[in-house]
Amino acid sequence: MYKMVTCDLDETLLTDDKKITEKNIKAIQDAVTRGVYFVPNTGRNYLTVQDNLRELGLFQKKNEYVISFNGGAIVENKNNRFLKVNAMAFETIEELFKLGVEHNFCVHVYSLHKLYIWNMNQSEIDYLTGRINGWADLKENNIDELRGKELVKILFYVPSAKERIALRKFVTQKMNKNLNITFSSDRYIEFNDPAADKGEATIQLGEQLGIKPEEIIAIGDNSNDLPMIQKTGMGVCVNNGKDFVKEKADYITKRDNNHSAVAEVIEKFVL
Repeated sequence: MYKMVTCDLDETLLTDDKKITEKNIKAIQDAVTRGVYFVPNTGRNYLTVQDNLRELGLFQKKNEYVISFNGGAIVENKNNRFLKVNAMAFETIEELFKLGVEHNFCVHVYSLHKLYIWNMNQSEIDYLTGRINGWADLKENNIDELRGKELVKILFYVPSAKERIALRKFVTQKMNKNLNITFSSDRYIEFNDPAADKGEATIQLGEQLGIKPEEIIAIGDNSNDLPMIQKTGMGVCVNNGKDFVKEKADYITKRDNNHSAVAEVIEKFVL
């Protein structure tokens, strides 16, 4: 019997127009009614998930949780209480930021409570609107103003898959950094502390709740979802997910993110 479902948001739970389908909402609420935890597991800031939690009936609920920043934080929904934070050293963020500036990428830097963006462009505005609102623009080619803040993630908008792969290789081999490096949404390369990944955070939350890894279903679509797909009892890739994720999944949905893939999983394995 599965006791937890943890699920990516963008390109998994959410449709391309950033909505949760009625079928997904009903299936999730039915699962929660039966005592199953539904845990959004996202690369985003937990604050951007609040409207989704309202739709699902999980907003400000005690003993309900969100995993955010690719495992950088585990947050209880009631009062947005932090259970676990895996922050990054300022010096590491600063070095990566300089690399992003050197390549003229659009760079996102996440503190626990706010998103800062350098070199914003129209493509990013279009993508983020409806997903993430209220970011702060970084005006300077440095992050001196962020010194002293608790920083948990940095990413670059890099539309070319080939360039993302090359960047991962460069950072791993040339910068001598021990990092969790992942891709998401066919546009980002993301950098986290090595202790922060979606899978490890899922296992940690499960341990706190008395839930074993084999009692957890994890649903995702891209490389930052692989740790939770591989570390849980039932790893699921939605039909629109990447082929390399499908190869590692225990189950591939027949539906895609626009046609209630999450409901398919819950109906098949939970209800």
